[in-house]
Amino acid sequence: MVDMTLEITTTRAIAPQILRHRSFCFQEFSLRYSCATTFESYEARRQDLKNRQNSLDDFDDDTKQWFDQAQADVWNYSYERYETAIAKGIAKECARSILPLNTVTRLYMKGSVRSWIHYFAVRCDPATQKEHRDIALAGRAIFMEHFPTVAEAMEWKTDS
Repeated sequence: MVDMTLEITTTRAIAPQILRHRSFCFQEFSLRYSCATTFESYEARRQDLKNRQNSLDDFDDDTKQWFDQAQADVWNYSYERYETAIAKGIAKECARSILPLNTVTRLYMKGSVRSWIHYFAVRCDPATQKEHRDIALAGRAIFMEHFPTVAEAMEWKTDS
């Protein structure tokens, strides 16, 4: 009967991955009613050829810098047009279609202790996309703080 709710700030690319966990209740702030304000840069990682759900952090600094700049360029271009669309009176629900998937969004995720245990087992795994795994690890740290007996029984370590 015990549950936990977390506020999660992530991107429009990661939010659908989180929303697939159907045993939870969700509330996402809609860009229909609020304005987008920022984006999150993703690290340039190479596709793992042995595991399609994994990526490898082995690019040189030049490639990483190029990817960072490319994301910033796309954001700046898209955001400028988004703001112009809003200024022209285009509805936010329409204007948001211009924004890239790394636009930041916020959602609330509520679930039972059992659901959280399953979520952490699946999403703290190294095969999970890094950005989603980072969220799961941060959520697990909060869970461990509030449910130390359960965390001890699960033998979770704080360093992974």
